[in-house]
Amino acid sequence: MITSASLVNLAPLLNVALMGFIVALGPLSWVWLKTRRNHMLFLPDQQALGTARNTDEELQQLRSRQRLLLLSQITLFLTFDLLIFGAFTRLTDSGLGCPDWPGCYGHGSPSGADAMIEGAQALMPTGPVTHVKAWIEMIHRYLATGVGVLILTIALFTVSQKYPKSLKVESMIILLWVCVQGAFGAFTVTMRLFPAVVTMHLLGAIVLLILLTRFAMAQRAWVDSTLSGLKDVVDHLNRQSSTDSGHSKHMDKVAQALSKVSQAGASVGTKPYLPQLLITGLILVIMQILLGGWVSTNYAVTACTSFPLCQNSWWPLMNFTQGFEIWRPLGLTSMGLNINFEALTAIHYTHRLTAYVVFSFVCALGFVLRKDEKYKTLAQLLWLLIALQVLTGISNVIFQWPLIAAVMHTGGAAALVIVLTVGLMMAKSTPGNPRPTQGHALKDVDFQSIDLPKGAL
Repeated sequence: MITSASLVNLAPLLNVALMGFIVALGPLSWVWLKTRRNHMLFLPDQQALGTARNTDEELQQLRSRQRLLLLSQITLFLTFDLLIFGAFTRLTDSGLGCPDWPGCYGHGSPSGADAMIEGAQALMPTGPVTHVKAWIEMIHRYLATGVGVLILTIALFTVSQKYPKSLKVESMIILLWVCVQGAFGAFTVTMRLFPAVVTMHLLGAIVLLILLTRFAMAQRAWVDSTLSGLKDVVDHLNRQSSTDSGHSKHMDKVAQALSKVSQAGASVGTKPYLPQLLITGLILVIMQILLGGWVSTNYAVTACTSFPLCQNSWWPLMNFTQGFEIWRPLGLTSMGLNINFEALTAIHYTHRLTAYVVFSFVCALGFVLRKDEKYKTLAQLLWLLIALQVLTGISNVIFQWPLIAAVMHTGGAAALVIVLTVGLMMAKSTPGNPRPTQGHALKDVDFQSIDLPKGAL
């Protein structure tokens, strides 16, 4: 087995980093191929807009923001997948499949640690160390490293471009946060699944989802607004060139029009209370996720085996003091005593009672959002996801934690966070990153002042 002195072994760090780079290489190659010819999004012909230097810079920035948009979207998707695979790793008790960090018994993969794994499995055939669990844990680390490489790429790309300072700061915050998240992943192993650390690791993953969702939404809004404005400009110039003579000296006004695109996009009739409701819903869902993580990491799922009653009672015997003592080892109190069953019941039943509150609020929020056509799809997604949470949550209790339902329960909770964050971004404008609006993005542009010589288009 691994001794306490060898819990951290940096020898295989380069190998693990290389595996992470290989994981990230696929998405990076896809983004490069997708944006190489810009065939997925409308891009106006630069000659149609003239040869002004400012216009060229606008179009170059649009192309780079399209790449950043795709990269941020696929990173968000893979982060969501990573969170689900993390739940799978925890639910299969594979968190200590390789009981050192970052490698497996000092090797870059379980293949090089066959002898050590065989020895550990001979002592304890069901784990925590087995060949299958070792591979599950290492695949999780490879995926996590791959996401880290993608976020590092986003940060470096953003800093290297002529983007607003706020955007560069946001990308660096995401990079810093994923480094903190990696540290908690290491502590999860070296501190032997310490419940508070595992729960904080889960919280870190949720916060990373929120940060990436905000970042991707901001790029989507900027690109959509800019493309809409460019189409308006091109359409106007095409119409004007057939009737007006104009003068080429006014061509620079096209660039002035384009520069206003990035500043367009005022809010449209959003009800002032919607952001507060969405923030409240997001906080409630995050709290419920943390309680769910506390249930899972303390193995309290089976403390109640019936629904809606628990142990044939509406208020079973519970020990909240032990159950919610935060800083303690797994299965023990801070005094070193075994945690009792009443404490596990308190953990489970608190999660269930809070679920009633979250269910009621999200359902009511859906009804409020559905009154606005703009949020109708969002409301339907909230209802669908909260229904999934109810079904998978009850099945976890009645069928004693089936793996598929438990993983889906975690995925549904993460999806709720993303949907609520998207709704919040829709309801509340972000300075410097306008969101798509109804009407024309170039409503403040004086098209009559843009003249072209005949035949320019």
